[in-house]
Amino acid sequence: MAAPITRQVSGCAATPAPAGSECGQPLADAVAALPVLDAAGKPVPFGALFRERRAVVVFVRHFLCYICKEYVEDLAKIPRSFLQEANVTLIVIGQASYHHIEPFCKLTGYSHEIYVDPEREIYKRLGMKRGEEIASSDSSI
Repeated sequence: MAAPITRQVSGCAATPAPAGSECGQPLADAVAALPVLDAAGKPVPFGALFRERRAVVVFVRHFLCYICKEYVEDLAKIPRSFLQEANVTLIVIGQASYHHIEPFCKLTGYSHEIYVDPEREIYKRLGMKRGEEIASSDSSI
């Protein structure tokens, strides 16, 4: 199995920035106003998830992906007390309908925060691609 791809959200947005924004704008700023939906379908600005607190945000391909399911099952095993001691919030973002959040949490045992980006706007702005291909700016890889 291929190693997971990780990167900190910073630098220039992978897709063209909206009119009036500057290159060099941190990626988090470029997507902060975009909404994610909670399990009730209530929109929450993505930036509200991490602006005022330390957070680990994990994006998964989709809730039907077996590897994503297993990964979230592993995340579910992280004791809430460990996160509280570290003053960190764990957040999963999926790209499904909000109706799928509750069944996915029941299936995986995940009880931390979870949201969806059903239109994939954040995924697109952060340069995430569909499928399993690994995108890299280094052509020597």
